[in-house]
Amino acid sequence: MKISLLFLVLLSSSFLLTTQAIEDRPNVVVFLADDMGWGDTSINGNELIQTPNMEKLAAQGVKFTQAYSAAGVCSPSRSAILTGRTPYRNGVWRHVSGNGPTQLRESEITYPELLQAAGYETCHVGKWHLNSRQMFNNPDYPQPNDHGYDYWMSTHNNAAPSHKNPVNFVRNGEEIGQVEGFSAPFVAAEAAHWLAELRDPSKPFALSVWVHEPHHPIGTDDRFESLYEGHRNSEYMGNITQLDYALGMVMDALEAQGVAENTLLIFSSDNGPEGKGGIKGGSTGELRGRKRNNYEGGIRVPGVARWPGHIEAGSVSDTPVIGSDIFATVLDICGIPLPEDRVIDGVSMVPAFAGKSVEREVPMFWRTHVSGPEDRVAMRIGDWKLIGDETLTKFQLYNIVADRQEANDLAAKMPEKTEAMKQALLQLWAGIEAEGPREWWESEKQRPKDGGKLSY
Repeated sequence: MKISLLFLVLLSSSFLLTTQAIEDRPNVVVFLADDMGWGDTSINGNELIQTPNMEKLAAQGVKFTQAYSAAGVCSPSRSAILTGRTPYRNGVWRHVSGNGPTQLRESEITYPELLQAAGYETCHVGKWHLNSRQMFNNPDYPQPNDHGYDYWMSTHNNAAPSHKNPVNFVRNGEEIGQVEGFSAPFVAAEAAHWLAELRDPSKPFALSVWVHEPHHPIGTDDRFESLYEGHRNSEYMGNITQLDYALGMVMDALEAQGVAENTLLIFSSDNGPEGKGGIKGGSTGELRGRKRNNYEGGIRVPGVARWPGHIEAGSVSDTPVIGSDIFATVLDICGIPLPEDRVIDGVSMVPAFAGKSVEREVPMFWRTHVSGPEDRVAMRIGDWKLIGDETLTKFQLYNIVADRQEANDLAAKMPEKTEAMKQALLQLWAGIEAEGPREWWESEKQRPKDGGKLSY
């Protein structure tokens, strides 16, 4: 059923694919950090952490001031990148660290699958975290190769025991054993090896580089930590520079292979920072909340895109974009239409590359199962953001452009606006809940968080 649907999607775009020379089709690289806060980089005003490759990337492309992950926690936000669908709709409603039923179902369509079927070579290196623990590297369940990747090297969740000398990488189904070194540079080196030695250079490619840094437990090379000698948070800060170094390795590899000019490279993070801003904690740039929240600190993340000849170098875009937009963006630039048999929540970011607005039929939406009960859901339409509690009976309203720190709740002062946003959110959630595998979250045995009533 899945193969026939992919065939139909590609058949409808066959004229474009056959008239556009295969070597002219753009390559795609998505580089994703893990738990990196919006304020953890010099491009967003951090005056201490050194991120020279992010600075270089922003100088060569566009920086998004309002880039969002699709959830306040990891697995759901990653599922949205691949499918273009909000997590509860695609089924990966929670972080899949345990042994439950949650997984990225084979019925979902990912952009690597569509590109693969259109003649692209595809590769995923780094964290996966899109199936439960007992499913990873188990042929009875979908693996990265079942979701469109020709080549993959991944861990289920975090690098273990930390980023230093990890032992849990799997390459194309074969366990690697202990790795000497640090996770992000190791992952970037694998990407560079695939680019130089393994891919077919006559074909366009899609490459996912999902590093583990700075997710806890961290491990930082002395050469990066020493840059911050004497600072109480030197290990964390060095860990950010370590992942920035890995980004530079990928950028250098693209240059070395002569493909940088025809490659869309997107950099972002899966959610906001872990910790409380102290030792081993990241920075939200003074945004409210952190990882697991649907306040801005949990979901607003660094965002940069480079595509020479198509994106103005050194530009800045204030257009709000979200992780689920990557799916539609990739299909747009590669000439492949969106699937028509399901709701696609994301939209193409191509207008936003030039700072123009994008047209959304489906509002930006977040539901994060491990948030506090007071900020379980959120929705943004234009400048307005509505936050709802777990029971969808209490709401907060913010003009997020004027008040990005979410300090001034306007719900009581603007009851009509709040009610209109509430009704839109309730309608949106009803459609999502009806489409997703609600039996997965309704049977969840995790205890409700912070004295709440619901565990989803």
